Amino acid sequence: MINQSKRIIYLSFGIAFVALAIIGVFLPLIPTTPFLLLSAYCFSRSSEKYYQWLLNHKIFGEIITDWNKYGVVSIKSKIIAISMIIALFSYSLIYVDVAPTIKVIISLIGLSIITFLLTRPSHRK
Repeated sequence: MINQSKRIIYLSFGIAFVALAIIGVFLPLIPTTPFLLLSAYCFSRSSEKYYQWLLNHKIFGEIITDWNKYGVVSIKSKIIAISMIIALFSYSLIYVDVAPTIKVIISLIGLSIITFLLTRPSHRK
């Protein structure tokens, strides 16, 4: 059983991630899906009530269920996430003055995330 202080921390992060996901619905630069998945994880560790609310939500519930049951990431989510990775990682690689080793590590992380996203199904089977 998770102790009370960890429960409060998970609950706080869950609420913050839902807020970011909602902002992401209206601002195309903020990806909604990763924040929803993080909030679902946090709520599953802290509040069954909020976890069920999220799973049964008419807009967000399907995204979380698709990931939990089928490992599906929608094409729209993939496009937004990959675009953001390319933009932000490229900025770091071009304009941030760090050692070449760090740039290689950043590139490998970005490519790994993109590869992961591209290998996830986009539709339920």
